Amino acid sequence: MIEIIDLTKDLVQFKTMHSKPDEIHRCSAFVEQYLNTWDITYRRLDYHNTPAILVLPQHGIAPLLLMSHIDVVDASDNLFRPVIQDGKLYGRGCFDDKYAVALSLVLLKNNLQQLRKQGRGQKELPFGILITSDEEIGGFNGAKKTLVDIQTDFCIVLDGGNIEKIVVKEKGVARVKLLCRVKVTSGRKPWQGENAVEKLMNDINTWETYFVKSAPENPHRAVVRNNIRSEKSRHGVPEFAEACLEIRYTEADDLEKMFNAMQKELYSDIVVENVEPLFSGGESEHLKLLLEISKKTRIGFEDGANDSRFLSQFGIKGIVWGADGNRSQHTPNEHVNIETVYELYALLDAFIKRCESLTRIC
Repeated sequence: MIEIIDLTKDLVQFKTMHSKPDEIHRCSAFVEQYLNTWDITYRRLDYHNTPAILVLPQHGIAPLLLMSHIDVVDASDNLFRPVIQDGKLYGRGCFDDKYAVALSLVLLKNNLQQLRKQGRGQKELPFGILITSDEEIGGFNGAKKTLVDIQTDFCIVLDGGNIEKIVVKEKGVARVKLLCRVKVTSGRKPWQGENAVEKLMNDINTWETYFVKSAPENPHRAVVRNNIRSEKSRHGVPEFAEACLEIRYTEADDLEKMFNAMQKELYSDIVVENVEPLFSGGESEHLKLLLEISKKTRIGFEDGANDSRFLSQFGIKGIVWGADGNRSQHTPNEHVNIETVYELYALLDAFIKRCESLTRIC
């Protein structure tokens, strides 16, 4: 089992931030080298210079699929030097999501070795893996592009939850821009005229208030401010400002109705850039079996959004699950609890072996 942690430590040392695309490619090459070392057939896919690595039993088909990602959010150099302390592995990406990449690779290698000892091969593998490199920026060139060509009965997204909680539902995300332009007053007192930043901030507050008042029984929605910028006129007062927002919505929301209602209330123009679907894993025999194997695990929901949202888009049943990291992802204190990585490996290995008894669609 120590192999998983050692491999995670190797992966963490690649600074796979989107500000360093070369590091993402270097890390992908490292994963490929691991697969080549163990004589595992794979495909490397590149959509818009975004690598993804796919290992399947047969072309386009996997009864079960494990999904993880190598990209991480920005961090200082010291966080890419992994450290083990008090049973935890610390470092950028060790929890989100490189331990999952390492676990998937070791699980794949070990299961294939067992098959080869029986005179069988990769075509008899009961599962496949997909490793992407753009989850942190939306997954549009990784999971979204790749899943469309994969037939699978069940997908486990190893990017959330914990040993005791399998996530079966997550919010959808709509990305919008608010564009605000005003006419700045000329003369000696331009500050007495309109200010684009002030109007934009008022509009953001109006939207946040609308979320609370329009559905007080639904506290799970949110407006997340990602970026705000402005342009000043020659008088020194902002005449244009824009904000990039993420609207986290639930199945109870009618987005078209929401956008129409907000446009009537706001001074700024609303530009909808994209809408990502909700994730709802659905009931399945695979989920029932997994809950039977992992006795202390329950199903639950999470506020975050990850590549699981594309499962619903392609009609794939699945879940989000993973080791424990005390919600430390994206923080300077990011870590994964090592014992839960080992526990997750054992549970997945048992699940994979028993999945062969389930009726297959693909």
